[in-house]
Amino acid sequence: MTAVHVDQLTVEYTRGGNVIRPLDAFDLRVPVGSLALLLGPSGCGKTTLLSCLAGILVPTSGRVTVNGSVVTEMTAPQLTAYRQNDVGVVFQGFNLVPSLTALENVMVPLRAARIRRPEARRRAEELLAKVGLADRLQNRPAQLSGGQQQRVAIARALANDAPLILADEPTAALDHVQVEMVLRILRVIADEGRTVVVSTHDPRLLHLAENVIEMVPLHASAAVGPEERVLAPGEVLFSEGTRGDRIYFVEDGEIELTQANPGGEPRVLAIGGPGYTFGEMGALFDIQRSATARATTTTTVIGYTALQFKGRFGADHLMKMIAGHAARDASTSGR
Repeated sequence: MTAVHVDQLTVEYTRGGNVIRPLDAFDLRVPVGSLALLLGPSGCGKTTLLSCLAGILVPTSGRVTVNGSVVTEMTAPQLTAYRQNDVGVVFQGFNLVPSLTALENVMVPLRAARIRRPEARRRAEELLAKVGLADRLQNRPAQLSGGQQQRVAIARALANDAPLILADEPTAALDHVQVEMVLRILRVIADEGRTVVVSTHDPRLLHLAENVIEMVPLHASAAVGPEERVLAPGEVLFSEGTRGDRIYFVEDGEIELTQANPGGEPRVLAIGGPGYTFGEMGALFDIQRSATARATTTTTVIGYTALQFKGRFGADHLMKMIAGHAARDASTSGR
């Protein structure tokens, strides 16, 4: 059964005299009880899509159906009821009320739904215990770490037992230890039968999801053609720690990918000959290159934008590259 069904969704607005269209005839299917990732860099429409799923933003055109209810056809009162009962939202910035304790923050949506105070308190305590914060009930947000605040936000999103949970960049402000805790909680929520949709540019979430929806900015131009480079033996194509917007294909020759170990010495991650593709993480997620790419012989490579690469090689090939990169990162304890 499909929990989230999006058809031909378009969002358009004008800014500075220019027409902006973060989503253009976008389609999406997410099964009930699964965890789906909207994966891509800033500007690709992830937050816009979540806002439409939450009933916060009215799209220009298209249809959004959640658990059989057509969100895009709801009246204002119906949308209010939908946001209160059918969907829980976890915001990137936590959005906790600073003057309230963790317990009181989680009680807010329950009291808004006219749940009596004793029952709202019991439910909030139960949810905070679920996310590992039973000993932090009386702490205010300023007394909590970023990871703890995000867990309070998750508990609040679960307060009314909504079947759909939306999380917008939930790990963006967290360190590695905090990320692991939040990831485990999101996975448990989906395993309990809720549908979870997470927007992120963090590849650490890949192993959690049944569905990965790769999104690229619509303004990423396909008009700028593929870039051909001929490298001399030993020439560096790109260096670890730099940024780049191209995914590469080895047409002839050989490329060696190396990564500096903690002592500064390079270790070889991969060597690829004709047909080898690499460089997807920096291009897709606007993050620093995780390795240095160097030609071992005279080598010809073709550089593609994400849209061009997807058009030539297909989305499945791109997702296999991302999954392989994440697996390699796990085996070497980080990028």
